[in-house]
Amino acid sequence: MKLLSFSHQQRESWGAVVNNAIVDLGKALPHYPTLADFIASPDFAKRDQIVAGHKPDLKLSDISYLPVIPRPEKIVCAVRNYLDHHKEAVAHGMDRQITEFPPIFLRVWRSQVGHNQPVIRPKVSTHLDWEGELAVVIGKGGRHIPESEAMDHIAGYSIYNDVSVRDYQRHAQQIAAGKNFVGTGPFGPWLVTTDEVSDPTKLKLETRVNGDVVQSSDTSFLIFSIPRLINYASEIFDLVPGDVIATGTPAGVGFTRKPPIFLKAGDVVEVEIEKLGILSNPVIDE
Repeated sequence: MKLLSFSHQQRESWGAVVNNAIVDLGKALPHYPTLADFIASPDFAKRDQIVAGHKPDLKLSDISYLPVIPRPEKIVCAVRNYLDHHKEAVAHGMDRQITEFPPIFLRVWRSQVGHNQPVIRPKVSTHLDWEGELAVVIGKGGRHIPESEAMDHIAGYSIYNDVSVRDYQRHAQQIAAGKNFVGTGPFGPWLVTTDEVSDPTKLKLETRVNGDVVQSSDTSFLIFSIPRLINYASEIFDLVPGDVIATGTPAGVGFTRKPPIFLKAGDVVEVEIEKLGILSNPVIDE
């Protein structure tokens, strides 16, 4: 099932995608104000029969997409979690080692934008770069989750574009400054539940800028697996339903190219992941 968050006529809601239409579950289930609330509930396991009991309310073309989880408590992002991306960063001159533990940082929810919504190139920088990523949405919370049980804590998968302001990212060893600008976290278009994705470790990932392929890989090349990322994050945080883990990006980012390529106003960035769909965003200037 595909579940999404959206706005329609200045009202925020969430629902299920049925063909090219939406069952407005925010209206049908007002006791669950957000998709994260529904994911956390016992009714999430009954989602098929719940959706089957309602007719679609809206066309996809009627709505504006919001980030899949508009206000997650945590967005945990993995750093250089594809071996080919690690190698291209080192070849570019960065002093980086593969560590024993997953390097992570946090992104704030206010940096996020939905599918088809503009990425904002900040006025303080022209070093705006793309990073197509598989996103994991937590369905069952927990602390100290063993790797052997981690997959049971996933509600579904989505697409993230961890757009990066590269010069601010390198102002210090901590990279979060370049990862939290307003309008730089495309997330969508929807969540695909785990029953629709039997093996998230073999999904093709492709990023395109203005139709040109800039990243082409698949999720089998992760350095730290999805269970390890969940396990490690849960050693630090209490994971809760609706938390997001962005699992890292493969090779092909703009800053490593000769000459470097950065996003500018008028560009369109698409991230496509097998079985999940396409996340598309235009770029505008602040």
